[in-house]
Amino acid sequence: MPESRDSIKNTFAVAIGVSLLCSVLVSAAAVLLKPAQELNETRYRQKIVLEVAGLYDQGMDIEQGFASIDAQLVELASGDYVTTLDARSFDVAAAASEPDSSVAIPDALDLAGIQRRATMMPVYRVMDGDAVQQVILPVYGKGLWSTMYGYLSLSPDGSTVQGLRFYEHAETPGLGDQIEREEWLAEWPGKRLYGDDGQPRLEVVRGKVAGGPSAIYQVDGLSGATLTGQGVSRLLQYWIGPHAYGPYLEKLGAKEEGDG
Repeated sequence: MPESRDSIKNTFAVAIGVSLLCSVLVSAAAVLLKPAQELNETRYRQKIVLEVAGLYDQGMDIEQGFASIDAQLVELASGDYVTTLDARSFDVAAAASEPDSSVAIPDALDLAGIQRRATMMPVYRVMDGDAVQQVILPVYGKGLWSTMYGYLSLSPDGSTVQGLRFYEHAETPGLGDQIEREEWLAEWPGKRLYGDDGQPRLEVVRGKVAGGPSAIYQVDGLSGATLTGQGVSRLLQYWIGPHAYGPYLEKLGAKEEGDG
């Protein structure tokens, strides 16, 4: 007797066939779309660099605008530029995951909670001829729920904030995502990185900045998102500290004094 087309065997065969076809289509779409997605992510990061530098205009050609910014690789331990590699194509995440191109961060120094970092990092310089106008540093570290990724723009002497922007995080909507709020970001320009002793002092406080001598290092806290604010403080203090960009920023300051 012929097997019914509605038999359990045929039903399972059709279901499995449809599932396999859908899997193939989804996988093919992911492969085909990946280059476009990666390009969009790159353009978005470039846009954030232009924004933190104050160079972004609505509708501008982002690729062209970003091409006007000088990109350099810095060896963090020495603070020296590395001329043998291309800073624009340097993959920070890949370098940080490879033992030969990264270092473990001692627990006592790991304020950002990232455990390892690449031995080299790209920096972006806004130039006026041969003169540096801004230095933009990639920074990242743990917040309450996520790793927060951003860019910190500094004055040519490497000691004063000119801007801060975050481009990726998964902090609490309505609370931790206040790190994207323009009113809060507007508080950062003019803040100083280091105290008179040369130690990092830049921080997000709880509540409002009270004024006085410490105010030059402080930014208002995030209402209802104290731990996210602490994460911002800690990641910035790590990256401007002696285990990260500290040696590079010290050389920037010495050069600025020498040129002055």
